[in-house]
Amino acid sequence: MFRLDQKNTLVTGAGSGIGAAIAEIFAQAGAQVLVTDVDHSAAVATVARIAAAGGNARALKLDIVNETEIAAAVTAAGGPLDVLVNNAGIGCIGTIVQTAPADFDRLMNVNVRGTFLVTRAFLPAMLARGRGSVINLASIAGVIAVRERFAYTTAKFAVVGQTKALALDHSHTGVRFNAICPGRVETPWVQKRLSESSDPEAARREMAATQLTGRMATPREIAAAALYLAADESAMVTGSTLVVDGGWSAGK
Repeated sequence: MFRLDQKNTLVTGAGSGIGAAIAEIFAQAGAQVLVTDVDHSAAVATVARIAAAGGNARALKLDIVNETEIAAAVTAAGGPLDVLVNNAGIGCIGTIVQTAPADFDRLMNVNVRGTFLVTRAFLPAMLARGRGSVINLASIAGVIAVRERFAYTTAKFAVVGQTKALALDHSHTGVRFNAICPGRVETPWVQKRLSESSDPEAARREMAATQLTGRMATPREIAAAALYLAADESAMVTGSTLVVDGGWSAGK
């Protein structure tokens, strides 16, 4: 297992799903983890699980589009980050004609502007120290278009673009920038969608069928990719999109 001993790390949207799994695997690998989420009680629950397993973590409420809360998170981090994971994001289902302007604006505000604001706040200290890893959670929808996900696809392509632009602008600084592009992952959001279906099992099979593996990924499997990008062993990886999609995009 890759090690992150004593690395100062922060994960956004770490109250559940992929973010929580990343926080937990980072702590297991020896990192000090600042667990942030817009839902403070969810962040506290993640920290409780980490503590029960012997890890080191703290919880902080963070709305990634609130610049006051972002500034507080910079202070709470207690110094330059070794690893920043921009995981927080929201979804939106629909074609362009089914997407209300307000929903489009909200998605772009959280997924794109939020990632920009958090990175912009933490990056100067990382650059000054000359090392670090910034990991952005994009999506397979940031690599190939996904039907009836117009706003989400637009936003995730932008996140991939941010990642590549950051890598180009800050090459030779010691700070690396990469994106993870998951396919279908069985997160609480997906589970909620399945529960709302008239036939949850049929809906599950349909979602899993998009991937060559015939199943959805677990949050832990995506967290393992983040662990690799956070670790020193990935020192030659920057400006990349690490696709973890069960083969969804193989024939595209």
